[in-house]
Amino acid sequence: MAASKPVEPQSGTGLPRWQLALLVGAPIALGLGAVYLWSRCRANEKRGKGEGERKAPEGSASPAASAGLRSTGPGVNTPLDRAQSAKSKGNKYFKAGKYDNAIQCYTEAINLCPKDQKSDLSTFYQNRAAAYEQQMRWAEVVQDCSQAVELNPRYVKALFRRAKALEKLDSRKECLEDVTAVCILEAFQNQQSMLLADRVLKQLGKEKAKEKYKNREPLMPSPQFIKSYFSSFTDDIISQPLQKGEKKDEDKDKEGEAAEVTESSSYLKAKQYMEEENYDKIISECTKEVESQGRYTAEALLLRATFYLLIGNATAAQPDLDRVINMQDANVKLQANALIKRGSMYMQQQQPHLSTQDFNSAAEIDSHNADVYHHRGQLKILLDQVEEAVGDFDACIKLRPDSALAQAQKCFALYRQAYTGNNPAQVQTAMNGFEDVIKRFPKCAEGYALYAQALTDQQQFGKADEMYDKCIELEPDNATTYVHKGLLQLQWKQDLDLGLELISKAIEIDNKCDFAYETMGTIEVQRGNLDKAIDMFNKAINLAKSEMEMAHLYSLCDAAYAQTEVARKYGLKPPTL
Repeated sequence: MAASKPVEPQSGTGLPRWQLALLVGAPIALGLGAVYLWSRCRANEKRGKGEGERKAPEGSASPAASAGLRSTGPGVNTPLDRAQSAKSKGNKYFKAGKYDNAIQCYTEAINLCPKDQKSDLSTFYQNRAAAYEQQMRWAEVVQDCSQAVELNPRYVKALFRRAKALEKLDSRKECLEDVTAVCILEAFQNQQSMLLADRVLKQLGKEKAKEKYKNREPLMPSPQFIKSYFSSFTDDIISQPLQKGEKKDEDKDKEGEAAEVTESSSYLKAKQYMEEENYDKIISECTKEVESQGRYTAEALLLRATFYLLIGNATAAQPDLDRVINMQDANVKLQANALIKRGSMYMQQQQPHLSTQDFNSAAEIDSHNADVYHHRGQLKILLDQVEEAVGDFDACIKLRPDSALAQAQKCFALYRQAYTGNNPAQVQTAMNGFEDVIKRFPKCAEGYALYAQALTDQQQFGKADEMYDKCIELEPDNATTYVHKGLLQLQWKQDLDLGLELISKAIEIDNKCDFAYETMGTIEVQRGNLDKAIDMFNKAINLAKSEMEMAHLYSLCDAAYAQTEVARKYGLKPPTL
């Protein structure tokens, strides 16, 4: 799907996160969990325990610790006994929903408890914080939980309750540090803490990305990336060679007159720069054509908008796309292409309704345009409307039977549906479809790439490796293939050195490959090299081509940073490779 961040060439579906999750074989739906991608800790075998919300007060933080210090005989009434009695009374009030009474009892327990009984005292503070939480007195919750944590630094309930209160107070950075500590202490087994971490990371990521993206310097992607983007279109006039698109008047077929047109048209100069891969000059030449109101104004607007999208400037791209779409006398294929690109831009901006509208409009005005169905099919995959996606790919294939890309992506859609639906028979049918695609279209690198990912899911690692080798043979400059092949080595052979070598090769080939930096950062988190991981994530952030992608990367960077703070404060570190 055309987008402000064009589809990853090796994924083809715009779903690199989903594919990466399957490829590595670990859950990464949550932002914080993503930075522990290759964890081999036993927690994965115990997932599901302790996933309930923590609401009730406690009896004792550590009964065994205080049993020997407390007299339990009928005639003894020590300060600790009286404190425990007050706490028990507070628990009854709490369960009855009488929170003011509960707070009074917990306060009495705190005042009665000997200061050297840290475990019990921390429990009383935590219980009073639970009562304050029910009254939404967030500042008091934070204050009491802080007292509890000071007395018992690894007190999970107090840390988590404080994290929730900090979120309510919009103290997201501090909230993230607390919930990160909780996640590590619980070995990522509790769904509630994982969801809070994910939510806060997303909020922080969006806030930072909004400010950063607004002030970012435009950055042209690598030539390979740009060529991969344009190769996903077959009915795009602006991406066609000069001789096929512009010299359309019969009186322009003489060599001398054609040369004159080329010299006088800034748009045609821009097209020439495009063929020469001199991409930095294209926007300025298109601007000259638009300002002079030349004969190729519509084409220049669309080409300029396309490169605005490629450099991540959707704000500048949209007015140009709007003008082409609303032109009365514009070529229908230009308008359809503009609708595809604006629809893809809307999807990047998480506006699926507007995106769907644009794709449907494109299909209405140019029903025989294969690009419309191809890119709408990818949109449907993003929206988990797989059956409709397959229908669109079929429509594309009917119009262009030689569309290897659509054939491969149809197989991928069918495979994803079968895999997520746990249907072995349909999975095998999809795998057979991949075999047919690579047999019929042996020069289509995308077919091998998508098949390799499906093979990895099925743990057919050797054959998947062969498919990636075919991709590299066909497209040696495609950095993303090396990243996927590197990830395969980690899952297949646990060969960290080879995995890192391949990902480093990807960066050597294309030093603007944000996916490579992101993956490298994720691996470095697992190796415990948090400073290096943060450096990798920051490099990826500077290369992000959409605000949404940048927000995701900030989430990963913030997660890594939070771990460094947790390690410093509490001496807690997640398991490493």
